[in-house]
Amino acid sequence: MSLINVSNLTFAYEGSYDTIFENVSFQMDTDWKLGFTGRNGRGKTTFLHLLMGRYEYGGTISASVAFEYFPYDVKDKNVITKGLIDEICPSYPEWRLSRELSLLEVGDDVLNRPFSTLSNGERTKVLLAALFLRENNFLLIDEPTNHLDRLGRETVSRYLDTKKGYILVSHDRAFLDGCVDHVLSINKANIEIQRGNFSSWMANKKLQDAFELAENAKLKKDIKRLEAAARQSTQWADKVESTKMGKGAAKLRKKGHVSKDTMAYNAEKSRRMQQRRKNLERRQESAIEEKSSLLKNLDHADKLKITQLPYHTDRLLSLFGVSIFYGDAASPMGKRVCRDVSFSVEAGDRIALCGRNGSGKTSLLKLICGGEATRDGSPGLSYTGEFMRGSRLKISYVPQDTSSLCGDLSDYAREHGIDESLFKAILRKLDFSRIQFEKDMRDFSGGQKKKTLLAKSLCEKAHLLVWDEPLNFVDVLSRMQIEELLMEYRPTLLFVEHDGVFCDKVATKRINLLP
Repeated sequence: MSLINVSNLTFAYEGSYDTIFENVSFQMDTDWKLGFTGRNGRGKTTFLHLLMGRYEYGGTISASVAFEYFPYDVKDKNVITKGLIDEICPSYPEWRLSRELSLLEVGDDVLNRPFSTLSNGERTKVLLAALFLRENNFLLIDEPTNHLDRLGRETVSRYLDTKKGYILVSHDRAFLDGCVDHVLSINKANIEIQRGNFSSWMANKKLQDAFELAENAKLKKDIKRLEAAARQSTQWADKVESTKMGKGAAKLRKKGHVSKDTMAYNAEKSRRMQQRRKNLERRQESAIEEKSSLLKNLDHADKLKITQLPYHTDRLLSLFGVSIFYGDAASPMGKRVCRDVSFSVEAGDRIALCGRNGSGKTSLLKLICGGEATRDGSPGLSYTGEFMRGSRLKISYVPQDTSSLCGDLSDYAREHGIDESLFKAILRKLDFSRIQFEKDMRDFSGGQKKKTLLAKSLCEKAHLLVWDEPLNFVDVLSRMQIEELLMEYRPTLLFVEHDGVFCDKVATKRINLLP
């Protein structure tokens, strides 16, 4: 056991308007299993890179352990998997590799296959196994769940729970609950560490937010009361001041209308009133200062809205006995990715497509959206069975891939024919700062890119939302906003998502695909 000390950490990207960290200090124990959470763009991945020494920064980071970052950058994906593991960790007992793969429910046969032939889930698990072969390192694990299906996430969560000594960035609530014992959170005003899992951290955050909101409301009332009392004291003091020894009072005294004792009394009364006014001002300043120390870490999530077009019939589309192939369905060379899919989408349905990685979920969504799949046996994506989509059905599609996003947000809104003001208002509610609007989308974080696609979808006039893993990289508070949106407005939705909590709350039906 040893400590990692972060002291007065300050960092901003060169040429950027944003200061990511400013005079941040805290300690971490190298035996902890730390879940790392915070809104998109707050600097989680940046902090991991700072620990790795990849950027210059102000302040100090001291540790008696080396840091190791995941995911590894695999430049040659055609390399044999065993050779890749040997490259990452040159020396290890063979039995340990077999044990790690077994715990991750991966067969030893993957070791003799080119890395490029592994599924995304298998790649993640193999690289995690290689990561934990390296001993005496503190591990920095950055969003390992994005290419894992629900069962894969449960397996990896159980696996990580048997380990210790890592920081884990993830936005999957159930995943974090299964494998962390501390939570490191980047808040609006600071970084803090709490003992417990994600659920206990969230419960504490809600209690703290509620306490600060109540204190804020109380202090607002106190400030108004003090302001009213100060105004009254000022009026009294001014009134008494007018009766003190002055030009007019001296004339009155000469005429015998004001006694010397009365003048002394009025002077003392004025002094007390002035002192009371000063005391009220000091109390008011103190209350304002106390109020300003509240709400700094309150992540207020404004409600989102959606207006979906009504469709002229209850049934929007249907599939019966549909199988999808890569290549010609009639050819022995055609590869089937899913088979015998039958379901219909009715108005108000929120249908989750479920299945293991590689079971054809994305291919099915592409068929439904009207792209890439044909029935004529041509090369590419083809299908057999019956597929019927309603006439003039308008679909808003959110793809998995965000790599095409580049350029200016305003140009992007005009290009896609959506209302720029509404588009940016939704992004603001999803915690985009106004500074983000001035950046090229290529410089957005993974979560900010996915939010851009979601905001575009929410602006589009459509009968059906089709979302393919919409929550990849998206922070927890934004996930909750989207859950609330879908539960309140109940749009017709067909989606693929491996966040178990999200699916349990949102889905009205589940369709399990067979490869």
